[in-house]
Order: sequence, then structure tokens, then C-alpha cells
Amino acid sequence: MRKRILIDTGPLVACINRRDRFHSWACERLGEINPPMLTCEAVLAEACFLLQDTAGGTAAVLDLVDRGVLLVDFQVSTYIKSIRILTEKYSSIPMSLADACLVKMAELHDDSIVMTLDGDFLIYRRHGRQTISVLMPNNL
Repeated sequence: MRKRILIDTGPLVACINRRDRFHSWACERLGEINPPMLTCEAVLAEACFLLQDTAGGTAAVLDLVDRGVLLVDFQVSTYIKSIRILTEKYSSIPMSLADACLVKMAELHDDSIVMTLDGDFLIYRRHGRQTISVLMPNNL
């Protein structure tokens, strides 16, 4: 069975922004993954915000959705109670909306791996106690 890749903001931004220190890593990993990768609107919003000063950055993010490389397969309103519980549980970190959505998506897709640059995913748990499989650089 093929693992589903859930993509976080960091790798998207890194691949699009050539000046990002993880640019090469992110582009290489994304090149190895068969689309579509799953994500949520919160990740897209974060990526577009972070890339607003990068020429063509927002357009590049939206193009990935338009071409089917990214599939937005999550609706916050459907899982708002779970998201609220997660953000309260991890309030000391604190957990962003995008992170909470990805943790919930990891619960919905047991065969998934979160591609991220965020070490907090080593702390977060799905279904309360299960670790989340991650794809991240070794030098975080």
C-alpha cells in the first residue's frame, strides 16, 4: 500500500523560495513523490502569506493545487471539535491551525506521512498516543 503524503507549509515554502535553507532538500523530496499530496487550506494560507514577498510565490502555491499536485482534502468545519481539542491539548507549544488540521488528517489516513520542517510533529500524537510518521531533514 502506498503511503499518503500530507504536506505542511515548510516544504512548500522551501521548494518555491530558492533562498530557503531547505530548498534543495524540499525540491528533491517533492520530486520523489507521486502526486497528489494531501494538504489543507490552512497550509495553503500560511504558504501564500510566507511567500507574498517572493516573486510568483503565491501563484506557485495555487498552481500546485490547479495542476493536481496538491489535493485539498480536508474541511475545518467538519472536524472543528477535534481541532479545538488538539489546539487546547498542545497550547503550550502552541499548535497552529495548520498543524492541528494535519494531525487530524493523519488520524483520518493511518497510512500517511507528514512532510514537514516542523519538529513539533515529533511531539504531536494522533489518536491521543500514536506517533505521527514524518518526512523531515535530519539537520533540523
